[in-house]
Amino acid sequence: MATAKLDATRLKRRAHTWGASLVGIADLERLRGIATEPADLFNGFSRAVSIAVRLADPVLEQIVDRPTPLYAQHYQKVNALLDELALRAALAIQKAGGRALPLPASQVLDGVNLTSYLSHKAVAVAAGIGWQGKSLLVVSPQYGPRLRLVSLLTDLPLEPDAPLKNRCGGCTACADACPASAIRGVNTQSHYESREEALHFDRCRDKILNEFSKLPHITGGICGVCVSVCPFGKAAARRSARAGGAGAQ
Repeated sequence: MATAKLDATRLKRRAHTWGASLVGIADLERLRGIATEPADLFNGFSRAVSIAVRLADPVLEQIVDRPTPLYAQHYQKVNALLDELALRAALAIQKAGGRALPLPASQVLDGVNLTSYLSHKAVAVAAGIGWQGKSLLVVSPQYGPRLRLVSLLTDLPLEPDAPLKNRCGGCTACADACPASAIRGVNTQSHYESREEALHFDRCRDKILNEFSKLPHITGGICGVCVSVCPFGKAAARRSARAGGAGAQ
């Protein structure tokens, strides 16, 4: 294992200067057993770095019951930024003598199950970015679920962050607003044992792939309704408005 010349605090500080909104470190022992592609993806690594970029509130405020063309474009641009952030962090780790594997923010490997190399959401929960909401989205105390995520693996022994306590409580805003009636409204203290425990996944998938993807200027499997309605995200938008935008940093 490499000797760490870059600690977690320095890496987070750099990522913030590059444009990250939140950064967390997960001990990979917390993620052992999750599905990965390939199955031995974690071999040789001990930590996962989760990087989040906040979505623009005015873009989300235009979403009512379906994705908008503006959201589709914004989604793509934020994913591109996330990939750049993961690459820059990986290069910084490599320069410090460690190994790092940046993973794409949004590359679907299985078009039926809509899975990739690993779940960025699972990494973010383990890294203390937020908790897993009833919609399966990562809900952060700072911005709610108004985030996009990316992950990278490393062998640097960075100080891991602690997971956060679930604060969704009895809220059903995402389930009530879901245009596919896909969210079961079941809460969890840490994480769901399976995706089906939280969602009627086929309803969600069919809605975004068979209906929303056919809308003009909508590319990829996106919706955005559960992102836009979460009270934590709405509260973050109000804080930013009161601060004149200063809360976005």
